[in-house]
Formats: sequence, C-alpha cells, structure tokens
Amino acid sequence: MVQIVPVIMSGGSGTRLWPLSRTASPKQLHALVSEMTLVQETVMRVTGSEGDYVFTPPVIILNESQHELASRQLDALGVAPSHYVVEPFGRNTAAVAAVAAEVVEDTYGADALVLLLPADHHIRDVAAFRRAIAAGAELAAAGHIITFGIAPDRPETGYGYILRGEPVGEGYGVSAFKEKPDRARAEAFLADGRYYWNAGIFMFGAAAAKDEMARYCPQVLDASADAVRLAVREGAKVLLDGGALQDCPSISFDYAVMERTDRAAVVPADIGWSDVGSWNALWEIAGKDGDGNVARGDVEFVDTRNSYALSDGCKLGVVGMTDVVVVATADAVLVVDRSASQEVKTVVERLKAQDRTDLL
Repeated sequence: MVQIVPVIMSGGSGTRLWPLSRTASPKQLHALVSEMTLVQETVMRVTGSEGDYVFTPPVIILNESQHELASRQLDALGVAPSHYVVEPFGRNTAAVAAVAAEVVEDTYGADALVLLLPADHHIRDVAAFRRAIAAGAELAAAGHIITFGIAPDRPETGYGYILRGEPVGEGYGVSAFKEKPDRARAEAFLADGRYYWNAGIFMFGAAAAKDEMARYCPQVLDASADAVRLAVREGAKVLLDGGALQDCPSISFDYAVMERTDRAAVVPADIGWSDVGSWNALWEIAGKDGDGNVARGDVEFVDTRNSYALSDGCKLGVVGMTDVVVVATADAVLVVDRSASQEVKTVVERLKAQDRTDLL
C-alpha cells in the first residue's frame, strides 16, 4: 500500500468570519456546518484507505495559540496526529509545503505522498473527494505535483482559476494559473469550460516537491529545512525554530512552485466544495427553513427572509429583515448585508489599526 500523509494547514485566523473567528479560535475550530468543527471534518475525510492508498495519521500545522484547542478536538475523535507542527509566525503556504515535505520525508521516507489540505474547507461529497485523491495519488507517485480543480458553477471573482491543458492520466497538465478575475473575465472562464477554481489542495511526493523548491525557491526550502532541523520537540509537538524561519520569504506555494514547474497537473474534483470564506458562503451551504433562513444557536426569526443568524450564547431576535447576516458573541455583534459579507475583513483591519487585541 502506498502511504498518503495528510498535512492539514490550520494556522489561519479566518478574519472574514469575525466576530466568531479569532486568532486563538479561528473558523476551523468551530462547528459551522455540522456537529463537528471544520478541522474535525477535515481529519475524518482522510482516515483509513482508498484503493491502493492508505492514509497515515495526519500532520497538523498551526500556531501556538491554537494548539491546545485543536488537540482537544482531535482527542475527542480518537485521532492521534503523528505531529503537531507549531509555527512561531506565518510564512505563507510555500513554507508550509517545504516544512511538510521535510517532516514527511523524515518520518515516512522520500516516496511518501503529501496531501496538503486547508483545515477550513467544507466538502459535501466525501466519497467523490476520496476518489479524486486516489486519482491524484497515481499522478503524484509518477512525479507530478497535483492541484485539485473545482468546476465553476458561477462567475466567481473571489477565487483564482486554473486553465487545464492536455490529458494526463485522470487529470490534465496545467496550461496557466489565473489571478482572481473581474466579473467579465470570470464569465468568460465559465463559458470556456476548461477552467477550474483553484481549491488550494495539493498532492506531491516529498522528494519531488523538494526538488522543485530547490530549483525555484531555494531560500524557502533551506530556511524551512533549518526550522525543522532546529525545532524543539515535545512528544508529538514540533516547535519550529523562529530564527531559521525568519529567513524564509513569505510566498504562496502557487507563486513559488506551481506557476513555474513543468510537473504541475490538475485533477478535477466534483466534490461539493466550499472554502467557507464568508458568512454568505455559510448561508449558501447550510440547510434552510421555509423562509430561506439559517439559525445557529438560540435564534428567533420574525418576518425575515434569506438570512443567517448565529448566537454564541445570548438569545438573538431578527425581525423584518431580508438578506442579512447577524452574529452575536459575548463581546461583539456583527450586522451585514449578505452581499457585502466579504467586507467583514475591513472591520478586522480597523480593529488591528486600533490595537483592539481584546476583539481579535
């Protein structure tokens, strides 16, 4: 059996889901879609085996403030990660990929396959997801670096796109990566039929990734390798060395490797995917009542349509509203039109400027 090592990226803070999502308790550590938190959902998707491939215990990459809560949540599932890799500060996804390749190669050997997964996505069709992973694993075992593409169902301007090339196994070569488009270009991508949303899920052999990073971003690879080599280890906890990591450029894996390598391939994944990137995205994927409303917690709707409300404790009443999001926590309340929910990040930026760490 070929080993697939799930490496789950759980270091983000989910600012567009403020005020529920905070640095120490970001969106992936909340139960937003089901009774499980998003990181619990992610872990449970990558257990057991699929065809000729077996999933190892996961590696969780996160920051120190999240470690205790994440470990409690995985303990509750009876899941024991092989490593909790703790970042002293973020250095973007190229560093995460390099650290993952180092840890996986050290633990499982150069031929092990790394499955790099965000912890904060929701996937409705788990069986289809696992089939896509098996297809990607076959290509990754042959030396390709895989990204998984979501067939677009609307002209979305908030995602990057992937243009597929010639068929390769059960996937395609990558012709181009496209930045987040404006509305007109997104409509053209949708009409073309060869474009996929970039889900930010990757698969690669540990040695193959290191080879490409040595070629295209050697400073990222060297600094990340040093951060792992000099890490403080306490059981499963691996605290990366901050001095070494300080020398690592902050760049995404897409920019550093995927847009430059000739090994890139995309595997289509019709899996019911959502990046849970905004309150409106949560409304879209949630089950609704007869008026199109979604309630989480102790919520009362009166004469309200197509709205989302979440109470983290107190009784919340929403009256006479349409297309709104209302979120109440112990110390903050958010009210926003669903169509403007991406702009919640602006509130967070202002709180940072005011040094309101009590609310962040």
